[in-house]
Amino acid sequence: MIVDEVKEYLMDFQKGELPGLIERDLKIADTNKIVSIIGPRRAGKTFFLYQKIKHLLEDGIKKENIVYLNFEEPRLIGIGFKEVRETIKLQWQLYPASSKSELYIFMDEPQNIKDWAVAVRGLHDEGFKIFLTGSSSKLLSREIATSLRGRTLSYLLLPFSFREYLKAKKLRFDIARLSSVEKASLLQQLDKYLEYGGFPEIILEQDSYNRMKIISEYFNLVVYKDIVERYNIRNTQLIRWVIKTLINSFSGEFSIHKAYLSLKSQGIRASKNTLYSYLSLLEDSVFIFTLQKFSRSIRKKQLSLNKVYLCDTAFANVGEISKNIGKRMENLVFLELARRAHPLGEIFYWKNLQQEEVDFLIKEKTSIKELMQVCYEINNITTKQREIRALLKAATETKCKNLTIITYDHEGSEEASWFNMRGKIIFIPLWKFLLEE
Repeated sequence: MIVDEVKEYLMDFQKGELPGLIERDLKIADTNKIVSIIGPRRAGKTFFLYQKIKHLLEDGIKKENIVYLNFEEPRLIGIGFKEVRETIKLQWQLYPASSKSELYIFMDEPQNIKDWAVAVRGLHDEGFKIFLTGSSSKLLSREIATSLRGRTLSYLLLPFSFREYLKAKKLRFDIARLSSVEKASLLQQLDKYLEYGGFPEIILEQDSYNRMKIISEYFNLVVYKDIVERYNIRNTQLIRWVIKTLINSFSGEFSIHKAYLSLKSQGIRASKNTLYSYLSLLEDSVFIFTLQKFSRSIRKKQLSLNKVYLCDTAFANVGEISKNIGKRMENLVFLELARRAHPLGEIFYWKNLQQEEVDFLIKEKTSIKELMQVCYEINNITTKQREIRALLKAATETKCKNLTIITYDHEGSEEASWFNMRGKIIFIPLWKFLLEE
């Protein structure tokens, strides 16, 4: 650690202005625990820390009592856990009054330092308020669970929700009183959100060619920075194939066995264990999410195929089925459900032996709270009957009465029946679902 460079870094933060912020909707509880913010790269985690710092300043906390450490900053690269403690001492030397007050420490990508968890635990033991960010759910949730037992609260920060997207665009709509012109404008924005997703940089880019270029760069960043470099993967061709295959499977089931057979038919050698490992790495990097099939049996859950969702629909543009609006809608709904997830809640999909499927089963504690379908072509009678039939069968099995179909723009309710099965179906437009409180 070069002391003068670290001092310069600390003073630069104290003297500098916080960047302009688009307020995020994620709320963090006031707690003495370590707060960890996980999410994909470029989702806005650093700016979320700035948002929290801004709120502290507004509440009267002096800036000298706030330390912001970005471990991807060149002046901090290479420091270990002992140097982190020395950095706090340097803050006290530079700003003596800070040693007499509660200190707030913000650590951006701390997994880049050796024995980072030891450093965090030591600082927490001394009574400092600590906030962490990272683009690895493994480093900031699973490993923390063992090395910092009971000391953390983890929050998921995804790219902008549709509500935040509109805020970034400086657009306001009163969804309770929309004129036909306003609704047309809102749907136009929804179409753009479906296509380009919610990454802040992409949203603010006006040129469509540049937007696609940024998406491609993000994709390569995930492949090489988060996967190849972090986990020292040598077979870059195979990991790219796996990622592309997952993207082409988004909002659908993914079979490791089928992927293995496909590789084998192409003469590419790869074990199933390697494929499972790559899938796990992509989950840990918060690039994809997997969704289990609902079953009362733990063994059946484990044996069933998982569905795959992308961390943002922007990445669907890298795949071969990028224009499938229905799949993009389903992916958006999944991400919104993940944002709103109850602390004791779980999300599954439902499927019976006849291969009839309900996209989302929302469970809280021991009860099934809601069954939800996502359907773009609801005006197609055959499609509508198929979606309703699956809902009624799932409702009969799970005893759930809250039945919803998310549509592109159809709204209403309907008493539906199938043989002796009956239920009330609520139809909600996607834009309204995404914008509701």
